[in-house]
Amino acid sequence: MTAPNDRRTLTSEEYRQAQDSAEFTELRKRFRSFVVPTTVAFLVWYFLYVLLSTYAPSFMETKVLGNINLGVLLGLGQFVTTFLITQLYVRHASRSMDPIAEDMRERLEQHEFAAGTTSEEARRG
Repeated sequence: MTAPNDRRTLTSEEYRQAQDSAEFTELRKRFRSFVVPTTVAFLVWYFLYVLLSTYAPSFMETKVLGNINLGVLLGLGQFVTTFLITQLYVRHASRSMDPIAEDMRERLEQHEFAAGTTSEEARRG
């Protein structure tokens, strides 16, 4: 990581080169491969809960344990699902996205994108 005093402002061309790089394309692909299916699955789960609450109240009122009914358990399941998705995203990001992002950040700080070099070329010197 570059010391704050050693940094110079990046040009728009450097940002454009970074955005057009294969690394950034891969980063976006990995991000979308997690976010899109997870979002769709959660929205289906969420709307199922809403629809069941609206159109099947007798089903949701089914007693499970004492005064706890199925609606309460499914509602709490929404919170559990949210925390689970957060944990899965953090793990996914740290394993598959952060290394690429870290490499890109270092290359941006070294102004390697302006020269149009690849990360392999930059490592070889």
